Amino acid sequence: MSTNSPNQGLLRGSNRIITHTTLILLSIPAILPLVWMISTSFKTDLQIFSADGQTSTMAILKNLIPHPFHWQNYPLALKAIPLVTYLRNTLRLCLFNVVGAVLSSAVVAYGFARLEFKGKNVLFLIMISTMALPGQVTMIPVFVVFRWLGWYGTYLPLTVPAFFGNAFFIFLLTQFYKTLPNDLSEAARMDGANEWVIFSRVMLPLAKPALATCALFQFLSTWNDFFGPLIYINDVKKYPLAYGLQQFLSNHGSEWARLMAASTLFVLPIIVLFFFAQRTFIEGIATTGGKN
Repeated sequence: MSTNSPNQGLLRGSNRIITHTTLILLSIPAILPLVWMISTSFKTDLQIFSADGQTSTMAILKNLIPHPFHWQNYPLALKAIPLVTYLRNTLRLCLFNVVGAVLSSAVVAYGFARLEFKGKNVLFLIMISTMALPGQVTMIPVFVVFRWLGWYGTYLPLTVPAFFGNAFFIFLLTQFYKTLPNDLSEAARMDGANEWVIFSRVMLPLAKPALATCALFQFLSTWNDFFGPLIYINDVKKYPLAYGLQQFLSNHGSEWARLMAASTLFVLPIIVLFFFAQRTFIEGIATTGGKN
Protein backbone atom coordinates (compact mmCIF):
# COMPACT_ATOMS: atom_id res chain seq x y z
CA MET A 1 0.00 0.00 0.00
CA SER A 2 2.83 2.36 0.85
CA THR A 3 4.57 1.51 -2.45
CA ASN A 4 1.65 2.68 -4.58
CA SER A 5 1.01 5.84 -2.57
CA PRO A 6 3.66 8.05 -4.32
CA ASN A 7 2.49 6.82 -7.73
CA GLN A 8 -1.14 7.57 -6.90
CA GLY A 9 -0.22 11.04 -5.69
CA LEU A 10 1.77 11.68 -8.87
CA LEU A 11 -1.16 10.44 -10.98
CA ARG A 12 -3.61 12.71 -9.17
CA GLY A 13 -1.26 15.65 -9.62
CA SER A 14 -0.89 14.93 -13.34
CA ASN A 15 -4.66 14.64 -13.76
CA ARG A 16 -5.13 17.95 -11.97
CA ILE A 17 -2.60 19.68 -14.21
CA ILE A 18 -4.21 18.26 -17.34
CA THR A 19 -7.68 19.28 -16.16
CA HIS A 20 -6.67 22.84 -15.32
CA THR A 21 -4.71 23.23 -18.54
CA THR A 22 -7.71 22.06 -20.56
CA LEU A 23 -10.06 24.43 -18.75
CA ILE A 24 -7.69 27.37 -19.28
CA LEU A 25 -7.39 26.63 -23.00
CA LEU A 26 -11.17 26.30 -23.37
CA SER A 27 -11.73 29.59 -21.53
CA ILE A 28 -9.48 31.59 -23.86
CA PRO A 29 -12.18 32.14 -26.56
CA ALA A 30 -14.53 33.49 -23.89
CA ILE A 31 -11.92 35.70 -22.21
CA LEU A 32 -10.31 37.10 -25.37
CA PRO A 33 -13.13 39.59 -26.23
CA LEU A 34 -12.96 40.96 -22.67
CA VAL A 35 -9.17 41.30 -22.91
CA TRP A 36 -9.51 43.03 -26.29
CA MET A 37 -12.09 45.46 -24.89
CA ILE A 38 -9.90 46.42 -21.93
CA SER A 39 -6.84 46.70 -24.16
CA THR A 40 -8.67 48.93 -26.63
CA SER A 41 -9.86 51.20 -23.83
CA PHE A 42 -6.23 52.25 -23.23
CA LYS A 43 -5.35 52.89 -26.87
CA THR A 44 -5.60 55.81 -29.23
CA ASP A 45 -7.47 55.56 -32.52
CA LEU A 46 -4.13 55.33 -34.33
CA GLN A 47 -3.18 52.27 -32.27
CA ILE A 48 -6.56 50.63 -32.83
CA PHE A 49 -6.46 51.04 -36.60
CA SER A 50 -2.84 50.18 -37.25
CA ALA A 51 -1.51 51.23 -40.65
CA ASP A 52 0.98 48.37 -41.05
CA GLY A 53 -1.77 45.86 -41.90
CA GLN A 54 -0.11 42.98 -40.03
CA THR A 55 -2.53 40.14 -39.32
CA SER A 56 -0.21 37.44 -37.95
CA THR A 57 -0.86 35.92 -34.54
CA MET A 58 2.27 37.48 -33.04
CA ALA A 59 1.33 40.91 -34.40
CA ILE A 60 -2.18 40.64 -32.98
CA LEU A 61 -0.88 39.54 -29.57
CA LYS A 62 1.68 42.34 -29.63
CA ASN A 63 -1.02 44.91 -30.39
CA LEU A 64 -3.06 43.73 -27.39
CA ILE A 65 -0.65 45.61 -25.12
CA PRO A 66 -1.10 49.38 -25.56
CA HIS A 67 2.10 51.35 -26.04
CA PRO A 68 1.82 53.76 -24.43
CA PHE A 69 -1.28 53.48 -22.20
CA HIS A 70 -3.77 56.23 -23.00
CA TRP A 71 -5.45 56.74 -19.60
CA GLN A 72 -7.36 59.80 -20.79
CA ASN A 73 -10.01 57.63 -22.45
CA TYR A 74 -11.73 56.99 -19.13
CA PRO A 75 -12.24 60.61 -18.00
CA LEU A 76 -13.22 61.51 -21.57
CA ALA A 77 -15.80 58.70 -21.58
CA LEU A 78 -17.19 59.94 -18.27
CA LYS A 79 -17.57 63.42 -19.75
CA ALA A 80 -19.16 62.16 -22.97
CA ILE A 81 -22.13 60.54 -21.20
CA PRO A 82 -23.74 61.18 -17.78
CA LEU A 83 -22.44 57.87 -16.45
CA VAL A 84 -23.24 58.70 -12.82
CA THR A 85 -26.88 59.41 -13.69
CA TYR A 86 -27.16 56.21 -15.72
CA LEU A 87 -25.52 54.25 -12.88
CA ARG A 88 -27.95 55.65 -10.33
CA ASN A 89 -30.92 54.76 -12.55
CA THR A 90 -29.58 51.24 -13.10
CA LEU A 91 -28.97 50.61 -9.40
CA ARG A 92 -32.47 51.84 -8.60
CA LEU A 93 -33.97 49.39 -11.10
CA CYS A 94 -31.76 46.57 -9.79
CA LEU A 95 -32.80 47.22 -6.19
CA PHE A 96 -36.54 47.13 -6.89
CA ASN A 97 -36.33 44.14 -9.23
CA VAL A 98 -34.11 42.06 -6.95
CA VAL A 99 -36.27 42.67 -3.88
CA GLY A 100 -39.53 42.12 -5.76
CA ALA A 101 -38.48 39.03 -7.72
CA VAL A 102 -36.77 37.25 -4.82
CA LEU A 103 -39.47 37.85 -2.21
CA SER A 104 -42.44 37.08 -4.46
CA SER A 105 -40.77 33.98 -5.91
CA ALA A 106 -39.84 32.75 -2.44
CA VAL A 107 -43.48 32.98 -1.26
CA VAL A 108 -44.89 31.20 -4.32
CA ALA A 109 -42.20 28.51 -4.22
CA TYR A 110 -42.96 27.77 -0.58
CA GLY A 111 -46.59 27.19 -1.47
CA PHE A 112 -45.68 24.77 -4.26
CA ALA A 113 -43.11 22.92 -2.16
CA ARG A 114 -44.74 22.73 1.29
CA LEU A 115 -48.49 23.24 0.96
CA GLU A 116 -51.08 20.81 -0.36
CA PHE A 117 -54.03 22.22 -2.30
CA LYS A 118 -56.21 21.15 -5.20
CA GLY A 119 -54.70 21.68 -8.62
CA LYS A 120 -51.19 22.34 -7.33
CA ASN A 121 -49.46 20.15 -9.90
CA VAL A 122 -51.45 21.65 -12.76
CA LEU A 123 -50.64 25.20 -11.68
CA PHE A 124 -46.97 24.31 -11.28
CA LEU A 125 -46.92 22.82 -14.77
CA ILE A 126 -48.56 25.93 -16.24
CA MET A 127 -46.07 28.12 -14.40
CA ILE A 128 -43.11 26.11 -15.69
CA SER A 129 -44.48 26.17 -19.23
CA THR A 130 -44.29 29.99 -19.27
CA MET A 131 -40.49 29.65 -19.28
CA ALA A 132 -40.73 28.32 -22.85
CA LEU A 133 -42.78 31.32 -24.01
CA PRO A 134 -40.58 33.89 -25.83
CA GLY A 135 -40.85 37.47 -24.64
CA GLN A 136 -41.53 38.64 -28.20
CA VAL A 137 -44.87 36.81 -28.13
CA THR A 138 -46.23 38.84 -25.21
CA MET A 139 -44.36 42.08 -25.97
CA ILE A 140 -47.18 43.87 -27.80
CA PRO A 141 -50.05 42.86 -25.46
CA VAL A 142 -47.97 43.81 -22.42
CA PHE A 143 -47.05 47.14 -23.99
CA VAL A 144 -50.72 47.87 -24.72
CA VAL A 145 -51.65 47.10 -21.11
CA PHE A 146 -48.91 49.30 -19.64
CA ARG A 147 -49.75 52.15 -22.00
CA TRP A 148 -53.43 51.86 -21.06
CA LEU A 149 -52.43 52.09 -17.40
CA GLY A 150 -50.48 55.26 -18.13
CA TRP A 151 -47.14 53.72 -17.19
CA TYR A 152 -45.37 54.50 -20.46
CA GLY A 153 -42.33 56.70 -19.84
CA THR A 154 -41.94 55.54 -16.22
CA TYR A 155 -40.01 52.80 -14.45
CA LEU A 156 -43.19 50.95 -13.49
CA PRO A 157 -43.22 48.57 -16.51
CA LEU A 158 -39.62 47.65 -15.67
CA THR A 159 -40.16 47.03 -11.94
CA VAL A 160 -43.77 46.03 -11.17
CA PRO A 161 -43.65 42.67 -13.06
CA ALA A 162 -40.80 41.57 -10.79
CA PHE A 163 -43.18 41.61 -7.80
CA PHE A 164 -45.31 38.89 -9.41
CA GLY A 165 -42.63 36.21 -9.33
CA ASN A 166 -40.19 34.73 -11.80
CA ALA A 167 -40.89 31.26 -13.18
CA PHE A 168 -37.25 30.16 -13.09
CA PHE A 169 -36.73 31.46 -9.55
CA ILE A 170 -39.92 29.74 -8.38
CA PHE A 171 -38.75 26.46 -9.86
CA LEU A 172 -35.28 26.85 -8.33
CA LEU A 173 -36.59 27.71 -4.87
CA THR A 174 -39.24 24.98 -4.99
CA GLN A 175 -36.53 22.39 -5.57
CA PHE A 176 -34.50 23.87 -2.73
CA TYR A 177 -37.40 23.85 -0.25
CA LYS A 178 -37.98 20.17 -1.04
CA THR A 179 -34.45 19.35 0.12
CA LEU A 180 -35.12 20.74 3.62
CA PRO A 181 -36.28 18.20 6.25
CA ASN A 182 -39.99 18.15 7.01
CA ASP A 183 -39.17 17.75 10.71
CA LEU A 184 -38.36 21.45 10.91
CA SER A 185 -41.84 22.45 9.75
CA GLU A 186 -43.54 19.88 11.95
CA ALA A 187 -41.62 21.01 15.03
CA ALA A 188 -42.61 24.62 14.35
CA ARG A 189 -46.28 23.63 13.93
CA MET A 190 -46.21 21.76 17.24
CA ASP A 191 -45.01 24.99 18.86
CA GLY A 192 -48.04 26.81 17.45
CA ALA A 193 -46.45 28.50 14.44
CA ASN A 194 -48.60 29.19 11.40
CA GLU A 195 -47.44 28.83 7.81
CA TRP A 196 -46.24 32.41 7.50
CA VAL A 197 -44.10 32.09 10.63
CA ILE A 198 -42.67 28.79 9.37
CA PHE A 199 -41.87 30.40 6.02
CA SER A 200 -40.35 33.61 7.35
CA ARG A 201 -38.49 32.30 10.41
CA VAL A 202 -37.61 28.71 9.50
CA MET A 203 -37.49 28.21 5.73
CA LEU A 204 -36.35 31.62 4.55
CA PRO A 205 -33.16 31.75 6.66
CA LEU A 206 -32.21 28.24 5.50
CA ALA A 207 -32.73 29.23 1.86
CA LYS A 208 -30.10 32.00 1.86
CA PRO A 209 -27.84 30.32 -0.75
CA ALA A 210 -30.72 29.80 -3.20
CA LEU A 211 -32.08 33.30 -2.52
CA ALA A 212 -28.63 34.79 -3.16
CA THR A 213 -28.45 32.89 -6.45
CA CYS A 214 -31.83 34.25 -7.54
CA ALA A 215 -30.80 37.76 -6.48
CA LEU A 216 -27.61 37.51 -8.53
CA PHE A 217 -29.49 36.27 -11.60
CA GLN A 218 -32.04 39.09 -11.31
CA PHE A 219 -29.33 41.70 -10.76
CA LEU A 220 -27.47 40.59 -13.87
CA SER A 221 -30.69 40.51 -15.91
CA THR A 222 -31.69 44.03 -14.85
CA TRP A 223 -28.16 45.40 -15.21
CA ASN A 224 -27.91 44.13 -18.80
CA ASP A 225 -31.50 44.90 -19.79
CA PHE A 226 -31.57 46.95 -22.97
CA PHE A 227 -34.85 45.99 -24.59
CA GLY A 228 -37.11 47.09 -21.71
CA PRO A 229 -35.77 50.66 -21.45
CA LEU A 230 -35.75 50.88 -25.24
CA ILE A 231 -39.52 50.26 -25.30
CA TYR A 232 -40.74 52.14 -22.22
CA ILE A 233 -38.24 54.92 -21.41
CA ASN A 234 -38.33 58.10 -23.49
CA ASP A 235 -36.49 60.48 -21.16
CA VAL A 236 -32.70 60.82 -21.43
CA LYS A 237 -32.43 61.46 -17.68
CA LYS A 238 -34.05 58.06 -16.97
CA TYR A 239 -31.78 55.93 -19.18
CA PRO A 240 -30.00 53.00 -17.50
CA LEU A 241 -26.42 52.10 -18.35
CA ALA A 242 -27.18 49.51 -21.03
CA TYR A 243 -29.32 51.93 -23.02
CA GLY A 244 -26.99 54.82 -22.27
CA LEU A 245 -24.09 52.98 -23.92
CA GLN A 246 -26.21 52.58 -27.05
CA GLN A 247 -26.80 56.32 -27.09
CA PHE A 248 -23.06 56.87 -26.73
CA LEU A 249 -22.52 54.64 -29.78
CA SER A 250 -25.09 56.65 -31.73
CA ASN A 251 -23.55 60.01 -30.84
CA HIS A 252 -19.87 59.04 -30.79
CA GLY A 253 -19.78 56.06 -33.14
CA SER A 254 -16.23 56.63 -34.37
CA GLU A 255 -14.69 57.05 -30.90
CA TRP A 256 -14.01 53.38 -30.29
CA ALA A 257 -11.46 53.87 -27.54
CA ARG A 258 -13.88 55.91 -25.43
CA LEU A 259 -16.66 53.44 -26.14
CA MET A 260 -14.48 50.57 -24.92
CA ALA A 261 -13.58 52.59 -21.82
CA ALA A 262 -17.27 53.17 -21.08
CA SER A 263 -18.00 49.48 -21.74
CA THR A 264 -15.22 48.45 -19.35
CA LEU A 265 -16.72 50.63 -16.63
CA PHE A 266 -20.09 49.03 -17.38
CA VAL A 267 -18.74 45.46 -17.07
CA LEU A 268 -16.42 46.04 -14.09
CA PRO A 269 -19.10 45.98 -11.32
CA ILE A 270 -20.47 42.68 -12.67
CA ILE A 271 -17.01 41.07 -12.60
CA VAL A 272 -16.34 42.30 -9.06
CA LEU A 273 -19.78 41.15 -7.90
CA PHE A 274 -19.31 37.66 -9.31
CA PHE A 275 -15.89 37.23 -7.70
CA PHE A 276 -17.31 38.14 -4.31
CA ALA A 277 -20.50 36.08 -4.71
CA GLN A 278 -19.27 33.09 -6.71
CA ARG A 279 -19.11 30.75 -3.70
CA THR A 280 -22.68 31.57 -2.67
CA PHE A 281 -23.79 31.37 -6.30
CA ILE A 282 -22.29 27.88 -6.80
CA GLU A 283 -23.63 26.70 -3.45
CA GLY A 284 -27.13 27.87 -4.32
CA ILE A 285 -27.09 26.04 -7.65
CA ALA A 286 -25.55 22.87 -6.19
CA THR A 287 -28.06 22.58 -3.36
CA THR A 288 -31.19 22.68 -5.53
CA GLY A 289 -31.00 19.04 -6.54
CA GLY A 290 -33.26 16.22 -5.52
CA LYS A 291 -31.59 15.04 -2.32
CA ASN A 292 -33.66 14.66 0.83
